[in-house]
Amino acid sequence: MAASVRNPRTGQERTGQGGAGRKRRKAILAATAGALAVGAAAVVVPNAFADDDPVTGLLDRTAEILPVDDSLLGLIDVGQVEELTESLTYADGADTVKVSGPDAGYVKVHFERLLLNAGDYVTVSSPDGSESYRYEESMVDRWATSITGDTAIVELHRGDDAPVSAALGAVIDKAAYGFAPDVVDDLVAERTDRSRPEESICQGDEKRPSACYRTSYPEVVDRSEPVARLLIDGTVLCTAFRVGEANRLLTNNHCFKETWEAQQTEVWFGYDCVACGTTLANAPVKVTGAQVLATSKSLDYTLFTVDDFDRIERFGHLELAKGAARRGEAIYIPQHPAGRPTEIAMDSAVDGGNCVVKQAVYDGYVAGSDIAYYCDTEFGSSGSPVLSRDTHEVIALHHFGGCPNSGVNAQLIKAEIGHLI
Repeated sequence: MAASVRNPRTGQERTGQGGAGRKRRKAILAATAGALAVGAAAVVVPNAFADDDPVTGLLDRTAEILPVDDSLLGLIDVGQVEELTESLTYADGADTVKVSGPDAGYVKVHFERLLLNAGDYVTVSSPDGSESYRYEESMVDRWATSITGDTAIVELHRGDDAPVSAALGAVIDKAAYGFAPDVVDDLVAERTDRSRPEESICQGDEKRPSACYRTSYPEVVDRSEPVARLLIDGTVLCTAFRVGEANRLLTNNHCFKETWEAQQTEVWFGYDCVACGTTLANAPVKVTGAQVLATSKSLDYTLFTVDDFDRIERFGHLELAKGAARRGEAIYIPQHPAGRPTEIAMDSAVDGGNCVVKQAVYDGYVAGSDIAYYCDTEFGSSGSPVLSRDTHEVIALHHFGGCPNSGVNAQLIKAEIGHLI
């Protein structure tokens, strides 16, 4: 018999939501222990849904956050951070330092401080120079952009008239070393095994690399271009997407919520497979998060900007839907599951073909906030757009697994922050 849970908004029972009211706990899979972090009790926040109209009723009064089993949230650590004591000062004889982790998938250097004389700069590069990032301004407590591979070369470039000073230069206090792709796949598989039966892959993994749809569904692939991979604080993965023509991106509040967190986040565009059937990926364009403009726990969104917007503007943007989602409406989800190159969930064996909206009203962090579907997602897919096959507009912001998986109704988000987009 289907489980039932009382809807705290109406007092009526609803069925078929799996388990005891889709309890959810937040899970960040640590590199060694894989321990779960259990969410706290329900709290009250300043967001609400009117009984008669959940869109126009936003912010009228308070709504209670439902007890959530955060193990259905798509967060996973894909690397480990190690402490370092490396420095390049203006008083040193050497101008370079090598930061290396055997078999690492990437190396991400953290500057405790970077103090530079005017006109001088620091580069963080791959050994062959094919990937390089330049830092000209002084900064404190900031991550450098990651370098793909197991070695990063940090070099201090000083002018001839630079002062001899031990106070100036770069101090590196730690580095994040990414796990190799096969290790990440094993971690995801282990995490999925431990979370069953409430996994996010609902009946066989039917996601495919975006490259596999370039000929058959070019319009779908075009809409995957604005979707970005996030690397948060050196080790945590999520997904985001450009929304509207301006410098605006959406992801989940449970991915990050503060400006300082955005500034510790890499945003990768153009990270997709070169061709269908190969794991070889195009080199991504990497930019850094800049400012959080709005965030909501109850609707699980964060709207933010990035630095160097002109570098990623060419990837295009998506629009939030003008109309309501409909039960049975065909949908697709471009995403970066487990941090892999762009994959698209468009088929569903559960639905007998296309992914569709299974329930147009479903409980999320608050009652009735979500849309439910059986499109396959995975850890790292949090923050992905759920798009209509008919209009190619965003009808939901994906955030929960559980089969059905679910995303926040885009019209509710638009009602709150449409004026900022």
